[in-house]
Formats: sequence, C-alpha cells, structure tokens
Amino acid sequence: MIRIRFKYLLLGIGLLLSLSAIKAQKYTDLIEKSYEYLDKNDLPAAEESLKAAMHLEPANPHNYALLTNLGTIQRRQGKYDDAILSYTAALSNHPDNETILSSRASLYTEMGNLEKAIIDYTSIIFYQPKNENAYYYRGLIYLQDKNFMAAENDFNKVLEINEKSVRGRVGHALLEKQRGNYDQSERIFNYLISEKPNDWSLYEGRADLYFMMGKNARAMADVQKVFTESEPTAELYVLRGKIKIAQLEKSSAAEDFTKAKELGYDSKVIDELMKMTK
Repeated sequence: MIRIRFKYLLLGIGLLLSLSAIKAQKYTDLIEKSYEYLDKNDLPAAEESLKAAMHLEPANPHNYALLTNLGTIQRRQGKYDDAILSYTAALSNHPDNETILSSRASLYTEMGNLEKAIIDYTSIIFYQPKNENAYYYRGLIYLQDKNFMAAENDFNKVLEINEKSVRGRVGHALLEKQRGNYDQSERIFNYLISEKPNDWSLYEGRADLYFMMGKNARAMADVQKVFTESEPTAELYVLRGKIKIAQLEKSSAAEDFTKAKELGYDSKVIDELMKMTK
C-alpha cells in the first residue's frame, strides 16, 4: 500500500514538473513572439504578447526586463502615460537600474515634465557618480529651463570625468549660444568639427547657431551637408524650413515643414510655422 502511494506521489510530482515546464515554455514563447512582432513593426501585438507573458508568470524575476521593453513599445505608440507606468513598475524592485531610469527620464523630458526627469537623472548620479550621460542630459534640461549655472556645473562635471568628452564641450557650446555668446559658441563648434568631421550632429548644432546669428548661407551649407551625408531628422527639416523662409523660399519651406510633420514633429508647432509660408 505504501509503495502504491509512493508511486502516485512520484507521478504527481512528475505531472507538476511537466506543467511547470510547459508554463515556462509558454512564457518564453510569448517573449519570442513579441520579438517577431517587433520585427514586423506590429507594436500592438508585441505589447499584448509581453502582457500575456507577465500574466502567465506574474512572479517571474525577469518581468522587470519585460516591463522595460513594454514601456518602450508603448512609448513608440504614443502611449506615454502607460509607458511611464511600465517603467515605474520595472523600477519597483530595481531602483538603481540605469537603463530604466534613463528611459523614464528621457520620456519625462519628451512629455515636458522636466522636474521629474531631473529627479531620475539625479538618481542615476546618486548610484553612479561618474555617469557622464546623466550629467549631460540633466545639464540639457537645466539649459532648457534657463538654469544656466546648474547646466554649466553639469557640463563641467562631464569634462572633469572625461576631459576628452565631445558631449561636455557640446554642452558648453549650447550654453554659450543660450547666453547669447554666439562667437564663443561658434569657436567651440568649429573646434569640435575639426576634431570630429564626421559627427553630423555637430553640423546640425552649428547650423542652428548660424541661423540665430543671421548667417543663413553658412547655416544652409551645414544643413545640406547633413542631408547629404546622413539621415535627416524631423528637427533638421524644421531648421531647413526656417532658413528657407529667411531666404524667401516659402513654398520649399512648406515642403520641409510638411515632411517634419510626417516624421512626428509637433503638429501644433508645424501649423504655426506653415503660416509663415503663405
């Protein structure tokens, strides 16, 4: 009788192990499916696959990574509030994770919630005092908020950590531009471009500076170089459109603004810019 009971006990354990293996396989399969949907750019399906995986194994310790991916997928769909919730849930058991903090901080910045973005970058700095990226991006937010002293301190910190940092110097170039010290800003951009001639973001930064200085021909030369050598962003189409308006090429400027809107630029801003092309 004891042997029979022991036999059934072994069968029960074996069944439980089999069910656990099947469940784990389904969890893995759903994650793999999400990657397949991402490859097809089917973001809603990828989102649902990740949610299904986490629903299947809510206590799985790897779910924080799935929540991070979920947040990014939601962000790409414009579901910003949902994305924030996903990132926040991912951080609940991993509050020092740089990748998740950076993702949420950049999204907060995109949403215009600068105060919360600063808190996230400050958290990264607390856990990683020599994190150049956190200082740089926090400095950009301070710059956007016209807190020039705080921005300067952060850009100085980047250079203190890495004296060869291009970003640290770009930060100072942007700072001097914001302060109205255009000549100083131009000198920094010229130096950086001489050192990094294939860094197209530097040409874009200098083009914007030239535009602010009223040097439209030079601004257009830098913009066209970026268009020729790399993939232009929505921001670059807007900048080129503004330069064209200054050069009285209104119909061509309208085309650039339309393209920027197609690439996801703020439609309200584009609508205002379009009024200048009439």
